[in-house]
Amino acid sequence: QVQLVESGGGLVQPGGSLRLSCDASGLTSDAFAIGWFRQAPGREREGVACITTTGGTTYYANSVKGRFTISKDNAKNLVFLEMNGLPPEDPAVYYCATNPPDIITWRSAWWGFEYWGQGTQVIVSS
Repeated sequence: QVQLVESGGGLVQPGGSLRLSCDASGLTSDAFAIGWFRQAPGREREGVACITTTGGTTYYANSVKGRFTISKDNAKNLVFLEMNGLPPEDPAVYYCATNPPDIITWRSAWWGFEYWGQGTQVIVSS
């Protein structure tokens, strides 16, 4: 049984950093990539970063390139999202997800990811 559990969210000051973790267990061979997504109230969920589980190829939304880093620890079944230079914005819930239909549409068709965690909230505020 695939299970994803996010952690690491919280309150951070504008310009600050935060590291999110996704504990992924029960992964099958279909889990060739794991992605991080975020959703603010009243807004559509959007892809932030994605990493392939085997080769470690990374993909980022343009808005976070250079500030966010996605990485993984295969031995511990953990995927991390290091976020730097966080701008003040609406609180958002960050989710990790796996089993996408393909890697090309990881952002445009985010709903295709089969398994999702419960999310962890990030609040950027002074």
